[in-house]
Amino acid sequence: MTNQLILSKIKESELLKWTQIEDSPPYREIEVLRALDQMQAEAHDFSDQAEAILYTMLAYHRLNRHQMADQLTLKLLAEAKQLKKDLAILDTLQTVIHFSAVLQQLTKLNINQWTIRETDFDATKLKKIQEWQLMIEEYKQESNKIEQTSYSTQSQLAQIDQKLKTELSTLAQLFDKSIDMIENKRSGVPTREINQSIRSIIQLETDLSVAIPDLFSSATGLNPLQKLEAMIGLEQVKKYINQYYHYLKYQQDRKEIGFQMVDEPGLHMIITGNPGTGKTTIARLLAEIYHELGLLNSKKIIEVNRSHLVGSFVGQSEENTINYIREAVGGILFIDEAYSLHRPDGSGNDYGQAVIDTLVSAMTSGEFAGKFAVILAGYPEEMRQFLWSNPGLRSRFPEQNMIHLPDFKITELLEIAEMTALDNDYFFTETALNSFYGLIERAKVDDTFGNARTVRDLVMKAIFKKGAAITIKESDDWLDHMRIESKDLAVMTDEKDDTEPMDQLNQLIGLDNIKDEVKKLSSFVKLQQSRKNQGYPTVPIQLHAVFSGNPGTGKTTVAKIYSKLLKECGLLKRGHFIVASRSDLVAGYVGQTAIKTKQKIREALGGVLFIDEAYALFRGENDFGKEAIDTLVDEMTKHNENLVVILAGYREDMTRFINSNPGLSSRFKKYFEFQDYQADELLEIANYHIKRYRYELTEDAKEYLIHAFSQDSITGNARFIVNLVDEAIQFQALRITDNQLDDQEFLLLNRDDFEKAWQAVKGTE
Repeated sequence: MTNQLILSKIKESELLKWTQIEDSPPYREIEVLRALDQMQAEAHDFSDQAEAILYTMLAYHRLNRHQMADQLTLKLLAEAKQLKKDLAILDTLQTVIHFSAVLQQLTKLNINQWTIRETDFDATKLKKIQEWQLMIEEYKQESNKIEQTSYSTQSQLAQIDQKLKTELSTLAQLFDKSIDMIENKRSGVPTREINQSIRSIIQLETDLSVAIPDLFSSATGLNPLQKLEAMIGLEQVKKYINQYYHYLKYQQDRKEIGFQMVDEPGLHMIITGNPGTGKTTIARLLAEIYHELGLLNSKKIIEVNRSHLVGSFVGQSEENTINYIREAVGGILFIDEAYSLHRPDGSGNDYGQAVIDTLVSAMTSGEFAGKFAVILAGYPEEMRQFLWSNPGLRSRFPEQNMIHLPDFKITELLEIAEMTALDNDYFFTETALNSFYGLIERAKVDDTFGNARTVRDLVMKAIFKKGAAITIKESDDWLDHMRIESKDLAVMTDEKDDTEPMDQLNQLIGLDNIKDEVKKLSSFVKLQQSRKNQGYPTVPIQLHAVFSGNPGTGKTTVAKIYSKLLKECGLLKRGHFIVASRSDLVAGYVGQTAIKTKQKIREALGGVLFIDEAYALFRGENDFGKEAIDTLVDEMTKHNENLVVILAGYREDMTRFINSNPGLSSRFKKYFEFQDYQADELLEIANYHIKRYRYELTEDAKEYLIHAFSQDSITGNARFIVNLVDEAIQFQALRITDNQLDDQEFLLLNRDDFEKAWQAVKGTE
């Protein structure tokens, strides 16, 4: 292997170029972690110097994230030192860490607040000097605890530190001299010299602060636009807010040189986006921007929703709203899910409209007008309908002040996952990151997907699963407790059945034609998926199906197995199975059927929607079922790769139903015909259910059943058999109770039991 790790692509030549901590490292923290992780597992030909730089680079990144040297950072530097004692960049970093700690202790003295006057009474002077003397002693003790590191005594930091020690020693001597003079009632306390020494120390503190590279405070020192730029994705939003910022600043600059605007730039904003797209984060950045430009007095943001504003009796909503507006004066009032304030179908007892009226009034007139900004946030479609339903509110928000945050791309979500893990001192191996991609795909089923929020939850769930399964031992390597592997994600996947779906299919009795069709389709799907993964064009896969057959022929059972097979092939994200009938889809009045149907489809997204007796949906052109069919066809097109629909029912009825709607006939190309069971198959089904309860058939009972299945027609197929066995068991119980037979009889079902059961079941048909 060359000087390039297979996974992390880190080159030794690039590592050796990093010699100054003022320069950004050539590799990200995650890349360095993966490199060190792989170096432990594989042989490598990196030099000790290159490996030492890797450890130093990782320590650098940790300092950048945490703004302080923790135990692990010092451990990394120690490991680097063992590999290469005379590494210049390592010595520099250790020096910076050391003197940053010195500066931190020095800052605690608040020495810039120290001052003593000639006119102070001796008692006042003595009290001050004794307090300062004690503080200097504490500072020296704390400074001695700072871990000593090797650094060049010729460095600027070391020279400043030496001057600082000398000046502190001088000040301590002046304190001793002053205390002695005051206690012995002598005059001539060196007030001027003390103040001069204090001023020298203050200057040296400033010099030390300036000399320490400002590398490890960047996260806290970013301005709003820099924070925005650091966010993942949102390219169009970043572009717009940059333009918006410069527009606001331009108008402020014009005003300073005397120009006037009748129409001041509006600060009120609408932010729309699906869950987890960053609406609240953008609102907080806008608060900082408005404050930085002097448009608002503070960058505070008061976050509320319907529950905060809407009261339960007349007048309470107005009072709540005014109270929150008063709290937001000088800053921003942020109302999340603002559309919930307006409920078109709400009762007269809903007071959300009172909130809207109060808000509009406060934004445009009275004591609060122009003193605060309003940001409304919510889902795109709901916010659009909300604003159009309330012209008074909509007119307060300029068209250009409406920001839409798009859903994150899958690559951006993976980047968010990596950053979330890193923020918690974990990292994904590359194989684990590929596995995490699958977790995101399965979670990204419908418009309730929480984007960054869901991804963070998944990462934290993985961290929880890992932490719940292991313990820390002294012999462990530190990397063991940062690494998230594929096995840590495996426990987050859905639990599998003990039996594979195809084995479940093969275990079914009869249904040979159905088994052949399902196996053929499964093989086709797997092959197309394989071609897709290898970059080859794929043949369109038609997964929607019609299951036709009489009751009890196994339609529902096979449909469940079908859903599991499709998930196993990777074509369904969840593979769950939702059963529906006409009553689940059709409502009793106009406009509600489409809503009801969409809700059931949303429930089935990522899996299979099985509509039993589907032909019942169509009862003529004026029936509400037609609306359900039209909605179903439309949603199938919209969610083509995220939903499989199976229609089931009697053969003739299903044929008429499919032919009644061109949209159905064009979308259902796969037909599975479930045939009635033969006599030997019915007997096998009966035996299966009998053995489930640990009963046995007598020979005369077998002969009776074979004859009955052959001579008498039955309806219900396997369903009839289940009812027959249940009845026979009950008749056997009655027979044994009446005759008090021996224990062996408890296990046997005889001819008499089945004759009576047959008559009972047939009588109910």
